[in-house]
Amino acid sequence: MQMRLEPRPPHQSRSNQRQATARTPLRSNSAGDGDEFGLGHAAHPAGCGTKSRLQFRPFALITSVGCLLHGLKTSPLEDREEENEMGLRMWYRKKSIDTVLIKSIGRKVSITISIPITEPITHSTLYCYSFSVWNTIMGSSLLVMPWGLEKAGLLTGMFLNVTMGGLCLYTTYRILQVHQLHGEKTCTTLRYISTVSSLWPVHFGTNNPDGEVADLCKILLGRSAEMVTKVISLVVLLGANIVYWVLMSNFLYYSVDYVHAQITGVDLSIVPINETVPPSVLCLRHFPTDNTTQILNERLPNSTYENLWNLHTTVPLFLVLIIIPLVNFKSATFFTKFNSLGTLSAMYLLIFVFVKSSQWGININFSDVTDINYSPQFLSSFPALSGMLALSFFIHNIIITIMRNNRHHKNNGRDLSIAYLLVTVTYALVGTVFYICFPLAKSCIEDNLLNNFQSWDPMTAVARVFLFFQLVTVYPLLTYMLRVQMFTTLLRSTYPGFYHVLLLNTAIIIVCVMFAIFLPHIGTIIRFTGALSGLVYVFTLPSLLHLASQRKLGKQSWLSILLHLAIIIIGGGNLLAQFFVQDL
Repeated sequence: MQMRLEPRPPHQSRSNQRQATARTPLRSNSAGDGDEFGLGHAAHPAGCGTKSRLQFRPFALITSVGCLLHGLKTSPLEDREEENEMGLRMWYRKKSIDTVLIKSIGRKVSITISIPITEPITHSTLYCYSFSVWNTIMGSSLLVMPWGLEKAGLLTGMFLNVTMGGLCLYTTYRILQVHQLHGEKTCTTLRYISTVSSLWPVHFGTNNPDGEVADLCKILLGRSAEMVTKVISLVVLLGANIVYWVLMSNFLYYSVDYVHAQITGVDLSIVPINETVPPSVLCLRHFPTDNTTQILNERLPNSTYENLWNLHTTVPLFLVLIIIPLVNFKSATFFTKFNSLGTLSAMYLLIFVFVKSSQWGININFSDVTDINYSPQFLSSFPALSGMLALSFFIHNIIITIMRNNRHHKNNGRDLSIAYLLVTVTYALVGTVFYICFPLAKSCIEDNLLNNFQSWDPMTAVARVFLFFQLVTVYPLLTYMLRVQMFTTLLRSTYPGFYHVLLLNTAIIIVCVMFAIFLPHIGTIIRFTGALSGLVYVFTLPSLLHLASQRKLGKQSWLSILLHLAIIIIGGGNLLAQFFVQDL
């Protein structure tokens, strides 16, 4: 039996492609991973394809055998490497040919033989999922990293960055492993089998990965664990909403302030007395007692502008007028078109930090405690950084969704490790470079690094406007995810009605506004949210799921129990320590 794989020519039109697909006797409406019949294409994250990548059409060998058959055995496809017409060397994994007995008509039997051919491995898909995970994890934590190092000390901060990254990588990988063992459910997929004269609808069972972490908890740990997982997921989303509201208020305030200063010609800058300090750098924490700065021009305290435009009173309320129309849409599909802004903002912040640091030079001292640039290696307030990192590395609630379409599941560990390595390096670069080069006292570093710069600084002004627009497009997505999870859990509906959605969104925005007015410190919000969600979602649930899986498979050992109990204790200690840290 001779078979041939034919790649679709690049010039083939979409209509011809549809016609070719229609002529295929055996089709699948399954679009997910685990397509055991080799008939579907796994979905990949956006931007992972290349023009040179071959697109293989689904195919199956349909034949009729003119004798009575009770079974048929075929030889497996052998591993092979060949060069196709386009000069690309393709490698195929060895797979057995599945044979299915369909229908007996007298002495004739119609059979279908499905040949699962794995997709060629190309460089375009090799690191695709690693970049997807990196892009998903990266967020507002970049702005807080230098502040985290200031709270922990340089050496302690670098150690915590690597340690927390490794722990989060381990627990994330455990979730993927448990899902592969216990999270796959059999679903029914309709396929059409061609006989001599007609199409016969036949149902086959195929593995379709289903179930997120909450479903795994329900299967292995019980319904109470499932509910705890859903509640903590809501806490994480609400914490992200609060942080984004505080940041949007900050960016909006300083952006309008910049425009107002340009129009009125009023100089609102704070400049250093010491000429060695760059004029664009601020130390708000010690102002006005710090002798490195002075105000040349002050706002009039009772001016109309000051009364109408205040960072901690009126701006969070003005922001409601912009956001409230955006969060009440039935679907948030439109805002997903701006996802690429997340990558652009991360790249801009990296460039911003490197440019500013290159202008400052190295400003650090480890020995002279009287030096303004003195930096301790260890500080007792280090739990502020560990709590923050628990949220900064958090991706546990959606990692199954991201990696579900990875056709090569055996590479999940590699792809995940590369992603966490990229995140750890990115955090380390932003945090350490800014911290080492910051020209003022390290205690001046703010929990939003942009607050250490004057409003008139061009790069800072561009960063604030750009980040404000990005957060305005992300906030409706977070609110949408929050309301979908809540309504699905409570009302079994993603959209129970406009008034339900309006009421929930109003409650969320009220909470965000209250934090922006009375507790506008994103470092505090992130570290408490991270420590709480980390205890449950990062340290406890993955460990318990792994132990329950081992017990179910009869592979549990005392060493494994002690190791994972230690991880849970670390998470509990991280949360408890947050109450003994002073941010100011």
